[in-house]
Amino acid sequence: MVVADDDVLLREGLGSLLAGSGFDVVGQCGEPAELLALVRQHRPDLVIVDIRMPPTHTTEGLDAARVIREELPETAILVLSAHVEVEQATELLASGQRSGYLLKDRVSDVDDFLATLDRIVKGAAVVDPALVQELLAARRVKDPLQVLSQREREVLALMAEGRSNAGIAHQLWVTEGTVEKHVRSILMKLRIAETSDDHRRVLAVLTFLDSH
Repeated sequence: MVVADDDVLLREGLGSLLAGSGFDVVGQCGEPAELLALVRQHRPDLVIVDIRMPPTHTTEGLDAARVIREELPETAILVLSAHVEVEQATELLASGQRSGYLLKDRVSDVDDFLATLDRIVKGAAVVDPALVQELLAARRVKDPLQVLSQREREVLALMAEGRSNAGIAHQLWVTEGTVEKHVRSILMKLRIAETSDDHRRVLAVLTFLDSH
């Protein structure tokens, strides 16, 4: 494995811990460019990387992780960060396999941490519970369908299936007039303005699909 973190004490300490636990640490570094060079040279099973690295200490580590995922998709990647970076980490975690995101200050059990590394290498996706809470909170905030009632969601889902108002009415056992009222309410709540260029019904369906 390769360990990348610009905190030299943490990097050396983690490297020593892993080596002493039977892991083969083939490289350690503190910069993204050096990380990519090491990974391309050694093709490790696992890369442990911090998100914020030189020169700007923003997302350099995560940017390097994306490159590794594209070039060497079989390489497992663990983001070990001091920060909850929801938006930046989502893309990497969306791959669903051989990936993980843990917060440094929440790693309190060495044996559990080593077992987590083993699971990630074997194909698991591991996410820190704190990040899961942030992701769910962000999802709730950004969910455009949150303003709709349960019945309106049902109507919109049937619209997404390409059903007409009459077809929706038949499916839900309501009158066509009731469906028309629901559709008007959906368009109003989703703030889809009436224009000459865009079909409002299509825009509503696109909003529905984008939220799933």
